[in-house]
Amino acid sequence: VIPPPVIHIESYSEDSISFSLKMTTSIKVSGYVVNIYWTFDTHRQEKRTLIIEGEKSIQKVANLTAQTPYEISAWAKTELGDSPLSFVHVVTSGTRPASPSLKAKAVNQTAVECSWTGPRNVVYGIFYATSFLELYRNPHNTTTTSHNITVLVQRDEQYLFLV
Repeated sequence: VIPPPVIHIESYSEDSISFSLKMTTSIKVSGYVVNIYWTFDTHRQEKRTLIIEGEKSIQKVANLTAQTPYEISAWAKTELGDSPLSFVHVVTSGTRPASPSLKAKAVNQTAVECSWTGPRNVVYGIFYATSFLELYRNPHNTTTTSHNITVLVQRDEQYLFLV
């Protein structure tokens, strides 16, 4: 039986998490697959996937958000097959940034100008869809470091926007 890998949180800050991966077995490990999950505004779960080669590994994941819960899951790729999943949870330190204040204004039938307030030098994600279900499951999205963007949409539809 292949055991799950051990995920150990080495350290965390307001914008990064460092963790180590190891196996408690003599089975040869060729690498790991790691998923980092977090929830955006209770509507959208996001994920970042890392493919890691080798047996032992210490990884640092950066560009995270302060005071946000993250779930890290991992499995090992071994000579006998894939291991079961293991999970850890960690909340980044610091103060969570205030939610931006979004304004969306139709420019014409196929363009919407979105603008918002918030800190500089960060990346903003803009999510939009024609229903809450689509906004949760599979929204259109784009990112920018500015405080406004024009989004192209389908005519004769109503849209929901999040930033």
